[in-house]
Amino acid sequence: MRIQPFLDHHGIASNPFADEDAQTDLVFKGFCIRNSFHPAWDKIYGDPSEPATAVVFGDKGSGKTAIRLQIARHLADYNADHPEHQVFVVQYDDFNAFLDRFRDRFSGRRRRADRMLGQWRLWDHIDAILSLAVTQLTDRILGNKQSRYPAARDEDLPVERLDKAQVRDVMLLAACYDQSTAENPFQRWRRLRQRLRFRTWPSKWDLILGVLATVAVIALFAWFGGLSSFGRPLPYLLIAASWAPRGWRLLRWWWKARRIARNTRVLNRSTKLLCRTLLNFPGAEIVGQPLPAWQRTDDRYELLTKLQGVLRSMQFDGILVLVDRVDEPHLINGANELMRALVWPMLDNKFLKHPGLGLKMLLPIELERMLDQQDRDFHQRARLDKQNMIRSLDWTGQSLYDMANSRIAACAADGRESKILDLFEDLDQRRLMDAFGTLRVPRHLFKFMYRLLTAHCNAHTEEQPVWKISGATFESVLALYGRDQDASDRGVGAG
Repeated sequence: MRIQPFLDHHGIASNPFADEDAQTDLVFKGFCIRNSFHPAWDKIYGDPSEPATAVVFGDKGSGKTAIRLQIARHLADYNADHPEHQVFVVQYDDFNAFLDRFRDRFSGRRRRADRMLGQWRLWDHIDAILSLAVTQLTDRILGNKQSRYPAARDEDLPVERLDKAQVRDVMLLAACYDQSTAENPFQRWRRLRQRLRFRTWPSKWDLILGVLATVAVIALFAWFGGLSSFGRPLPYLLIAASWAPRGWRLLRWWWKARRIARNTRVLNRSTKLLCRTLLNFPGAEIVGQPLPAWQRTDDRYELLTKLQGVLRSMQFDGILVLVDRVDEPHLINGANELMRALVWPMLDNKFLKHPGLGLKMLLPIELERMLDQQDRDFHQRARLDKQNMIRSLDWTGQSLYDMANSRIAACAADGRESKILDLFEDLDQRRLMDAFGTLRVPRHLFKFMYRLLTAHCNAHTEEQPVWKISGATFESVLALYGRDQDASDRGVGAG
């Protein structure tokens, strides 16, 4: 007996429990993303008009990624309904590229994951977040339709609302943080300059001075002294003096570009291209502006504030950063101490409570168990009591029961209505809730139900189908799954 005829008999068009990962789960994306929530959803999501931080710890399979996708979808709806008060969403969930670039800064034994992550600091996180935000902003200003971003509307950004100083800020942020690989960085910066009508010709004064002075010296000496006058050092000294401002400016910005490239440790910046870009800023436009040329947070906070000012003029009231999958980078691979080294620098109250910025941090439960081991200084710096912290993303048997019914409703055939209880012969609602409570998280619920459906259908033939799952089958499969679940919890099974 096959599973689908069994489901068809109960008015279920497709298997509600076939997928286990929210990123590929069509049932979740098509229905549950807007209709099925964890009981703590309201505290996690908050109010989009005032982005706030939430720090959530959850076990594997508890729905952290599903919550991230739900937040992004609901913010997309919010932005569509409030085009003049949008939220700019940054998805900070792929750490591999940042960690690889950071590791390339070290050599020898310092490249070991534990020693390398021991050097990771808050400003590295801010650099990574700024690079994601600025790359997205640049793509959207240039109208790049190939890149898709969460909660982003299809309409062009109102760049005409930017004043002269904000245009300068966009160009400066793009010079330092745009990490697109779609085209040559300098050509992309030039396209952005043309789109924003940023004038760079005043920065060419030293180049023009050198060219005109060189032509004038050659013409004057050739006219009054003939070719013999070029045998003396004076014309060459005058030409060299005329190029001195250009040489000094080139040297100064090369040194600054080198410092930026060295100290933005999670980015891939070329000193040569960065220097070439910075030379296009007129001196009056860039003097006194913050640049990430030092290993400190002060400049980063100022640049973050500049980004917020630019976004505010383009009708974005706040920035929301979605942090997820910190256990998945290949250099971390689920190791508790390595995850702690990566995440702990971000737990800084000044950063988490930065005005207009909210972080939704969806973290593995192993990190929650390490919180009580930290010293007083850590807790004073993090102030997790002010961060909407949820210590465990728990699911009760009742909430999993509701989720199962929600997924069955999402897969129901036209005109049919079925409940999870309808699939069983001699089980009541209380027994199902108690059993689901032992599974603890949605992923285990889906695995168990898929295994149960498979076991039932394998026990019967197409000629003599049985349309209800017996209590004996339910209890035996539950007992076997409980053993596998216990092995998975101890790290000796696949789950």
